[in-house]
Amino acid sequence: MTAIDSRSSDSALKQKAALASIFASGILTIGKLVAGLLSGSLALLSEAGHGLLDTGATILTYFAVRAADKPADDEHHYGHGKIEAVAALCETGLLIVLAIGVLYEGIKRILSPALANIDANWLTFGVLIVSIVVDVVRWRSLTAIAKRTKSDALAADALHFSSDFVASALVLIGLVATRYGYHQGDSIAAIGVALFIAIAGYKLGRRTIDTLVDAAPAGIAERLRRTVEKVIGVVDIEVLRLRPAGAQILGELSVAVPRTMPLEKVFGVKQEIAAAVLAEMPEVELTITANPRALDDESLLERVLLIAARRRLAVHHITIQHVAGKAAISLDIELDAQMAHGAAHEIATALEQAISAEIGEDIEIETHIEPLEVTELSGEDLASEARAAIKAVLVEGAQAEGILQDVHFVRARETSSGIVVNYHCRVDATLSVHAVHAAVDHLDRHLRAKMENIVRVVGHADPLPY
Repeated sequence: MTAIDSRSSDSALKQKAALASIFASGILTIGKLVAGLLSGSLALLSEAGHGLLDTGATILTYFAVRAADKPADDEHHYGHGKIEAVAALCETGLLIVLAIGVLYEGIKRILSPALANIDANWLTFGVLIVSIVVDVVRWRSLTAIAKRTKSDALAADALHFSSDFVASALVLIGLVATRYGYHQGDSIAAIGVALFIAIAGYKLGRRTIDTLVDAAPAGIAERLRRTVEKVIGVVDIEVLRLRPAGAQILGELSVAVPRTMPLEKVFGVKQEIAAAVLAEMPEVELTITANPRALDDESLLERVLLIAARRRLAVHHITIQHVAGKAAISLDIELDAQMAHGAAHEIATALEQAISAEIGEDIEIETHIEPLEVTELSGEDLASEARAAIKAVLVEGAQAEGILQDVHFVRARETSSGIVVNYHCRVDATLSVHAVHAAVDHLDRHLRAKMENIVRVVGHADPLPY
C-alpha cells in the first residue's frame, strides 16, 4: 500500500470512528438524562451533562478530522492537521466548565442535605451499567484508532469515553451508597466525577497545547538523529526542526557532507536519508538539505581538484612539492585551442588566485596551458594498407621498448585536424601507472616521428594475468 493509499484509508477510518462516537454519545446522554431526572441524582445528571458536552465534542471531532485530512493549499502550506488540535482544545474547555459546575453543585448539596432527594431505582442502575459497557468498548476502539492514525481529535474522544467510564463507575458507587442509607454518597460521587473530569481535561489540554506550540513528540528527535547518522556520507547534523501537524510530523533537516563529494553522490545521500527515515518513522516528512564542509583530512590534491571542478576546468599532471616548508604546486590546464591566449591566461591566473585564497598565500603556483579540442571531429577510416603500416610502426616501437606487448585493435581515422590513432596493448599487471604511462608516451612519440600528419595517439593498456 502506498503512502497516499494509507492516508486515505486512515482518513476513512477516522471519520467512521467519529460517526460511531456521535451515535454512542447521543444514546447514552439521553438515557442518563432521563434516569437522572427520574431519580434526582446529581451525579447522574452531571454525567448526562458530561455526555451532552461529549456529544457536541464528538460532532466537532467528526468535522475536525474531515477538515484535517484536506491536502495543503495556498493558504495552509503545511496542511490542515492542526484543526484537530483546535477541536481538542475546545473539548478541553468544555470539560473544565462542566467540572466546575458539577463541583459547585456537589458541594452545595453536601452543605444542604435537604437538597439531596435521591430515588435510586432499577432504571438508574440499568442505564449506568449499559453506559459503562459502551464506554469501555468505545474507549478501547478509539484509543487503537487514534494511535494508528496519530489523530489528536480521536485521542481526545477516547479520553472522553475513558472519563465517562470512570465517572459512571463513581456514580454507580454513590447510588449504591445512597440506596443503603448514606444519603451524601451521590453528592460525593458527583464531586469525584468533577475532579476526574478536571484531571482528564488538564491532560488533554496539555497535549493539545504541545501540538499547537509545535512541541516535537518526546524522543523522536533523538531517534531521527540516530537514523540519519547511520547514512554513509553524513558528516554532521547541522539543523533539525520538527513540528506536529495532525497525524504527521513535519520537519527540516540540514546535514553536512564532504565538499569533495560529487553532486550526484550528494543527491544519493539525500535519497538514502529519506528512505531510512521513511522506514523507521513513516509519519515523519522532512525537507532535506546538504551543505558542503571542508574536512580536516583533505589533501592538497583533493583541494586543488575541487577548486578546478567548481570552475569547470580540466586539469591534470598536478605536481605538489614541499620545499623548505612551503608548498609548490604545478598543473596543466586545458582550454579551448581557438581561444585567444590573453583570455586563456586570465582564466589560468584566476585559477591560481583561487587556489592561493583556499590554501594560503605562502605557496608557489604554476599553470601550464594546453589546447583542448572542444569541437567534435568527423572522420573516415584509413585504407587497410595505411592502417597496416601504422600498426607495423607501433609493433616495432613496442618491441624496442620491451614494456608494451601484443599491440592490437588498431584504428586510424582521417579528420579535418589530421589522423587520430587508437590502439590496445597488454602490460604486466604489477607495473606502476607511472611506468605504463611513460611507455605509452614513448610509443606515441615514436609513431609521430615515423609518420606525418598524426595529431592524436590514444593507447589503452590492458593488464596481463598475474
